[in-house]
Amino acid sequence: MPAQASPHILVIDDSPEELRNLQQLLRGEGYRVTLATDGRQGFQRAMALQPELILLDVRMPVLDGFATCRLLKEAPRTQHIPVIFLSSAGALEERLEGLTHGGVDYVLKPSHPDEVLARVRIHLRLAPRTHAEAPADAESFLSHDEITLRAAVRLIREQLAALPPLEDIARKVGTHDKRLSAIFRQHMGTTVFAWIREERLRKGRELLMETSLGLQDIAESVGFRSSCNFITAFRERMGVTPSQFRKASHSDELATSE
Repeated sequence: MPAQASPHILVIDDSPEELRNLQQLLRGEGYRVTLATDGRQGFQRAMALQPELILLDVRMPVLDGFATCRLLKEAPRTQHIPVIFLSSAGALEERLEGLTHGGVDYVLKPSHPDEVLARVRIHLRLAPRTHAEAPADAESFLSHDEITLRAAVRLIREQLAALPPLEDIARKVGTHDKRLSAIFRQHMGTTVFAWIREERLRKGRELLMETSLGLQDIAESVGFRSSCNFITAFRERMGVTPSQFRKASHSDELATSE
């Protein structure tokens, strides 16, 4: 039986000289180490190499660490890989953002190499190497545009109540507004703004059926400025008011249960 290969660690950082001691320590422990100097290169290398663990900086040109992590967690080939943020971006909201987007840990720079090594060991133990057994189905080979679309859809759904401008949405998934618009037209058959409107109405219908929230609360939670705007958009799309829809849906549920 062949010996098991040593764990492979991908370091994505635009200042690799700051991590020279860490890289030497990791290699001295028997780990294979690959370096990428920006997020886009790091994402490409992660897709190609499927390392066991990724050390990821946040503030990088081209593609920052948060956008890189969003893409990694949407790609079937890399979504299982633990990501440890290793960054000087130490504000609480930045640390929370990194963990929210799928990071398993967040270590502030400057950090002692021995501490990082200890965290690497812990997360390698917690995440057994499974990518070699990943099914080679069609979904495992999504295009970059499809991965970007998944990341954008997830971001929009998470921030539906208070969406940032389209330029910021695009930047947060590693692209620009015109490219993101083209991706939506190609894969969704609609514009970003039209899809967002449909998603708000879909979520509104869901809340009308499943909760007792008032119309103003529902409107705010799905991103409409007021209950009047929500009622108007809902009636135009559904042909009935939200109140009529809620009453009819509850009547249907009652009839089904009898």
